[in-house]
Amino acid sequence: MKRSKHGRLALPAAAVLAAVATTVVGSAASGNAAAGKVFYVSPTGGDSAAGSEAAPWKTFAHAQSVAQAGDTVYFRGGTYAYSRANAGCKSQTDRVDAITLNKSGSSSSLINYVAYPGEKPVFDFSQMKDDCRIKGIDVTGNWIRLKGLTVTGVPQNNNLNHESWGIWISGSNNTFEQLDLHHNMGPGLFIQDGGGNLVLNSDSHHNYDPHTSNGAGESADGFGAHISANHPGNVFRGDRAWWNSDDGFDLINAFSSVTIENSWAWLNGYLPGTTTPSGNGNGFKAGGYGGKYVSNGVKHTVRSSVAFNNRSSGFYANHHTVANDFFNNTSYENHPDFNMLGISRTGAAIGLGNLRNNIAYTGTLLSNMTGTSASYNSWNLNVNLSNSQFQSVSTSGWDASRQADGSLPVLPYLRLASNSTLIDKGVNVGLPYNGSAPDLGAFER
Repeated sequence: MKRSKHGRLALPAAAVLAAVATTVVGSAASGNAAAGKVFYVSPTGGDSAAGSEAAPWKTFAHAQSVAQAGDTVYFRGGTYAYSRANAGCKSQTDRVDAITLNKSGSSSSLINYVAYPGEKPVFDFSQMKDDCRIKGIDVTGNWIRLKGLTVTGVPQNNNLNHESWGIWISGSNNTFEQLDLHHNMGPGLFIQDGGGNLVLNSDSHHNYDPHTSNGAGESADGFGAHISANHPGNVFRGDRAWWNSDDGFDLINAFSSVTIENSWAWLNGYLPGTTTPSGNGNGFKAGGYGGKYVSNGVKHTVRSSVAFNNRSSGFYANHHTVANDFFNNTSYENHPDFNMLGISRTGAAIGLGNLRNNIAYTGTLLSNMTGTSASYNSWNLNVNLSNSQFQSVSTSGWDASRQADGSLPVLPYLRLASNSTLIDKGVNVGLPYNGSAPDLGAFER
């Protein structure tokens, strides 16, 4: 049985416009909402119009006021520019929204806000002057689906706060699919609370926070999940994070388990588009609680993912308090590739992590491994690592266009060569595989 390399499939291109595919959100299944109504929004529309394809509305706010569970709202291509929030700042440290999505669908009928097929709707917040923290899109509702939207330009207009956010999430059982999040002054997508959210086949890149209270570049992650307890089931799948000034994926202060799978992170920790150092620069920062021991820390899982050329660690435990699972990952030219720095009940630095079937190649390889449970990884086996083990070790082209269904592009980079001695050298960790045993690394042959 072959492992999926590309994440879940999106709506087939041949489907009629009114159809919305069944979507698995975390561990909960949402039903088919094909019977719902269909509406349209365009930058050139009007909210007094009928909301039809021929007479579209103009604003997201009006579309939400009408849409009900099971409905689909199509956004036509073009730029939706915002110059102010939907409420004023009460102080310079207040939080305001440009778009608030607070109406919920249901487990059997999502509310769907999606790009019109073949078109690119861009939500541009760069002209907002609100003098406090800004959320481009604030999702407080449940059972909502966003697909194919671009979110860019969310500003931070003073230096009294850590960051603003492209999309902020506190609702549950939502799906965020094929989003393009870039050039925001803070994380592209941030899960503050809620469980069962799925971030699927989305990109977050070139985010940089120059005006922040903890230092320029220190808070603009690609993706973040800093959720409270009792909100399990948040999943990042098929996502890419690159050239963000801080980290690619950041799970610090997450008190509910998060899974990251089939995702890529590279060139994080630099000023976007340069190799000038900026923030922390980890590819996958899997937890931690600010360097302190907490008694209610949770296990996270990072699997089948790739990190390369990040300024700091490829995969980082970040002073976590329990052993996370790192399975079938590939780390190339990071510093180090795997850093399992944990913290004990006494506050002592220890190695924490369960590592299986991983590859660490070039860079500075390993740090804080004493105390971890690590076996069947490239450094545990008597194998000679060289470029010839891979089809290619190129680090360019990873931002190539996605496939038509939104899944990751199929590239030869860091995939095992046909004669690689890393094939069938792993151990069964519950993931599908070919051959007599799993291959090492993120890509099963």
